[in-house]
Amino acid sequence: MPVINRIADAADELTAWRRHLHETPELMYDLPQTAAFVAERLRAFGCDEVVTGIGRSGVVGVIKGQGDATRAVALRADMDALPIHESTGAAYASRNPGKMHACGHDGHTTMLLGAARHLAETRRFAGSAILVFQPAEEGGAGGRAMVEDGLMDRFAIEEVYGMHNLPGLPVGRFALREGAIMASADHVEIIVAGRGAHAARPDQGIDAVLTGASIVTALQQVVARNVDPLASGVVSISMFHAGDADNVLPQTARLVGTMRSLSPAVRQQLRARVRQVAEGVGAAFGASVTVDIAEGYPATLNHADQTAFARAVAEEVVGAAQVDWDAPPLMAAEDFAYMLEARPGAYLFIGNGDSAGLHHPAYDFSDAALPVGASFWVRLIERALPL
Repeated sequence: MPVINRIADAADELTAWRRHLHETPELMYDLPQTAAFVAERLRAFGCDEVVTGIGRSGVVGVIKGQGDATRAVALRADMDALPIHESTGAAYASRNPGKMHACGHDGHTTMLLGAARHLAETRRFAGSAILVFQPAEEGGAGGRAMVEDGLMDRFAIEEVYGMHNLPGLPVGRFALREGAIMASADHVEIIVAGRGAHAARPDQGIDAVLTGASIVTALQQVVARNVDPLASGVVSISMFHAGDADNVLPQTARLVGTMRSLSPAVRQQLRARVRQVAEGVGAAFGASVTVDIAEGYPATLNHADQTAFARAVAEEVVGAAQVDWDAPPLMAAEDFAYMLEARPGAYLFIGNGDSAGLHHPAYDFSDAALPVGASFWVRLIERALPL
């Protein structure tokens, strides 16, 4: 069954909603306009319940189907933007300087709103469709905040599904996989304490810059020589701050980076080896090294049954040839992982076509994908909660 005709006929209205959201991006949990826009439309659609303030600024809509079935399935969209200056030049470009929907959350929100309206109008399902609009995906762990605020138990959610656009994947296509589809992300900060000296007398000091540079180089062996070649891991040092003058060896250096993996075992291995290597190199140079590792998002792990189900629904909407059911995982991270830890479910990608990459100032969500994504959400609820 292809894209739903009534949703396709409303494509212009969906585009208008999406572009309005694109013009008014908000960050993290500070989403007064976005959350209000979502809640107002859910109420106008006739949702049976609209709850705001879950996970600080999340919005949840409940649509009850026919009969007295009690099963509940949740669909999740993220609402927050990024602290990026937009360079698209679009007529609907961000009106909030330094803020931009550079990851397509405006499109995700719109697709779920489009599905909500259709589900509220038709109600061709038994049970409850739970529409979850989440804040603070971009680094604020809004997914965890909503779970900790009682999302799953309050709405008796049994399964949960999420979707993200993917540049490079043609519009009208889906991609997913069982198991790890996105990586965990941990933050690492390394402080190297040496001994300052005149740059012309390096023998009088302990060079924090040389020690830090050696740590960066040595950390590259962690994945290359400690992680199973058939597993996946990333250790990237992306910041290196030291010194203020060309004739002074600085007392300290600060290194900051990220560690990514697709399995809990590799995640623990990276944490242990990064600490050991950094401290060991520091000791070899006579410097004191402090390693601080802050836990970020866990890996996004799709459950087998729900992944197979999402694949079947996607094939109904766009055809089997347009669904890649064994897509390679991404080493980016996603806080939908917390929802998948709380309930079985699946996360998949929808094609955004030949656009700029995610988090790029020239990125834009493809409005052509809106009816496809909204139709997928509707069919998923109708198949998961059949009459």
